[in-house]
Amino acid sequence: MAFLKQVKALLYKEILLEWRSKYAFNGILLYVISTVFVCYLSFRTTPPLVWNALFWIILLFTAINAIAKSFMQESKGRLLYYYTIASPQAIIVSKIVYNVILMVIMSIIALICYSVVFTNEIGDVWFYFVAVLLGAISFSTVFTMISAIASKAGNNGTLMAILSFPIIIPVLMLIIKLSKNAMDGLDRTVSYDEIGVLGFINVIVVAISLLLFPYLWRD
Repeated sequence: MAFLKQVKALLYKEILLEWRSKYAFNGILLYVISTVFVCYLSFRTTPPLVWNALFWIILLFTAINAIAKSFMQESKGRLLYYYTIASPQAIIVSKIVYNVILMVIMSIIALICYSVVFTNEIGDVWFYFVAVLLGAISFSTVFTMISAIASKAGNNGTLMAILSFPIIIPVLMLIIKLSKNAMDGLDRTVSYDEIGVLGFINVIVVAISLLLFPYLWRD
């Protein structure tokens, strides 16, 4: 019960700080809209494969910009204060939940903007939306864990890129395949394997985060 209260309090703090400054949200929103506009000026019309690939490239870099600073922007004094009031598991869970909420919102905005600018036929709209939500959740869990590790190595952005590469590539391949099935309007049962693997990867990443973060926290 104390764990849930800590997660709730830390999550409320994250949302409140973001609501007051709106720095991250406005910056990411500007990035999404400007990137979609630049793609429109460059391509105008795109075949389905290119449409899908471009969207996930935009969403991938949106996730990097949104989540990379999850721990890197925290000062040592604030982290020390967190150490006295909450468990490390509560801190990492609150960060993951906050990043999931942020990425889901940004993914929905990106999908709406992208669909308006680049009109394309999607065979199963609702299933494509599910694929976008799964992608947002997967990006959030992976990059939150990597951000926590990189923050303990002198905020090394290069280290974050190196560590995230072997994890995010298979996740990205699964998401692209899942969304492509939705675009083609294939039967949903065809994509159950991809959904199951994505869910398994997310569970593993969250479990590793809960096990590893307390050791990082003591450093």
